[in-house]
Amino acid sequence: MRDTLGVLLAGGAGERLFPLTRDRAKPAVPFAGQYRIIDITLSNCINSDLRHVYILTQYKALSLNRHIREGWGSVVASELGEFIEILPPMQRVSKSWYQGTADAVFQNIYSIGSEEPKHVLILSGDHIYKMNYARMKQQHCDSGADVTLATLPVTPDKVSEFGVVQVAKNGEVTGFVEKPKTTDLRSPFDPEMVDVSMGIYLFNTDVLLPELVRDSEDPDSRHDFGHDILPKLLGRYKVNAYNFVDENKQRALYWRDVGTLEAYYEANMDIAAVAPVFNLYDKAWPMRSRAYQYPPAKFVFGEPGRTGMGINSIVSAGCIISGSVLRNSVLSHDVRVNSYADVDSSVVFSHVNIGRHCRIRHAIIDRDVHIPDGTVIGYDSNEDKKNYFVTASGLTVVTRDYSAYENPVSPEFLQT
Repeated sequence: MRDTLGVLLAGGAGERLFPLTRDRAKPAVPFAGQYRIIDITLSNCINSDLRHVYILTQYKALSLNRHIREGWGSVVASELGEFIEILPPMQRVSKSWYQGTADAVFQNIYSIGSEEPKHVLILSGDHIYKMNYARMKQQHCDSGADVTLATLPVTPDKVSEFGVVQVAKNGEVTGFVEKPKTTDLRSPFDPEMVDVSMGIYLFNTDVLLPELVRDSEDPDSRHDFGHDILPKLLGRYKVNAYNFVDENKQRALYWRDVGTLEAYYEANMDIAAVAPVFNLYDKAWPMRSRAYQYPPAKFVFGEPGRTGMGINSIVSAGCIISGSVLRNSVLSHDVRVNSYADVDSSVVFSHVNIGRHCRIRHAIIDRDVHIPDGTVIGYDSNEDKKNYFVTASGLTVVTRDYSAYENPVSPEFLQT
């Protein structure tokens, strides 16, 4: 992978994850207790021996930048020319912010060219999956493809959520259909399924750079890889599909787009399950993150009605479960749950204090929140809406500033 440059897109505004993205970039949102969402893709890079990575940031990137600097700078060996480097918008070839995924890469075309890679791998920073990119590159080289895109089989009833890829029996891509309501296309690898794009693209550099320039000069382009770049390559270059090989080692393929609050919540619940669908404990495919210096988690008190215990839950370092009950939940570091409280099916970020006798379920609690004694959350949506953000499905999100839900995104959009 030494001749391959990874370009990780991490600049999206993340409106559908509001209010979790009110003060942070979407890839910086905590995940599975001790990780950030971006850690999953970066771990895939390291496990695939991809050690030349640019991270393209844009919105609210301070905490993301700090996390990368303090958590990932020591993972690669700079003396060997390896790097995981943040590239903020520099307006070197444009006076605008990134206008789309292709424009984001185009605006960094000089940085890419200066590395002189033979291949460029385009990645997204907000998906949860395990993938060996070296396998994809090997197929790309063996097949003589100019471009290879990763595809995932889904059932026909889910095609409206994805870009559908038409794949021939020899693996060559022959067409795209963007989020159709229905489709008669079926995967040549499984006739019961439909192949969809995972948003992972491997280009020969001598193909990518001219196409980015061509797209930048097209006034009618949306400057997006899926909408514009890839469809225009068909018939001019050899474009192949790479059928997703899951390193998660479970029966079902695991790939999650955590771009909505509900999807994000469900992905965390997958982690907390008795038999986790997404396995964090596989030593052959380790997940890495920034290390925090907190003491071990502690469970205290064993009196009748006041027993500190956690059931089917993930509890990170620095947490104290003090005479309270935790079920089916995920706690980030430095959380205190005080006596007689009951927390069920919830995701709790770092530095949260949950008061005595609180009852919380089906909720996401943002960092630095102090929940007063006796507070009830997640049992009455109408009451919750008076103080917190509640989605259409009834998921309650609590942040430090409860009045901050007057936001520039329309409520109708947020509830979808």
